[in-house]
Amino acid sequence: MNFNDYSRVTSRERELEMSKVLPMLMRKVYTWMAMALAITGVVAYGVGTSENMMMMLYTSRMPLIVAGLAELGIVFYVSARINRLSLVAATSWFIVFSILNGLTLGWIFAAFTMASIAKTFFITSGTFGAMALIGATTKRDLSRMGSIMFMGLIGLIIASLVNLFLQSTMMDYIVSGIGVLIFTGLTAWDVQAIKRQLEMAPDAGESAQKLALLGALNLYLDFINLFLYLLRFFGNRD
Repeated sequence: MNFNDYSRVTSRERELEMSKVLPMLMRKVYTWMAMALAITGVVAYGVGTSENMMMMLYTSRMPLIVAGLAELGIVFYVSARINRLSLVAATSWFIVFSILNGLTLGWIFAAFTMASIAKTFFITSGTFGAMALIGATTKRDLSRMGSIMFMGLIGLIIASLVNLFLQSTMMDYIVSGIGVLIFTGLTAWDVQAIKRQLEMAPDAGESAQKLALLGALNLYLDFINLFLYLLRFFGNRD
């Protein structure tokens, strides 16, 4: 067998292997994401329906500030050290992050009706699912769109901080609308980026699974933020 024949055989073997590995890794991405969403939802519901928990967390800003800083720390820590962490450690940090996020989102169940929360969740799920499908199947390179969405995200954060002082209802709706567009676009971009990273994995070993876990964290954040911005349009207050 000459070198060209060997290369073609190797390439075909690689494609056959990836046809088995990639779907399994992508299922892990969505499984971890769903697990984290379930944990966050259960914790948030428990907080929002408990008068004692609401008093403990929301009578002053300090507990939420501490939880928020801890969440940011976990995201940066896991992202920066994903190659050094074991899969068990990375998964544990993801679970801790999901719990902390549930604590900070408990107010949702105290402020909005269950019907409107459920409605918004299904709308978010449909939007997320559609964009995830586009990101997974499109042949178009979404890198440029991702860069634009990321710059828009920075502007969104700045506008949100400014509106904390302005307290403008109109600006809040504008920011929310922009937020929906940004995280809708980021969902498609993240799915395509995750798929491309996992396509480079030689097998479904621990290193590839850690990349899948990190991808699940990114999609989890996309889903949560999309849900929160949509809730401002579809949420009915008690």
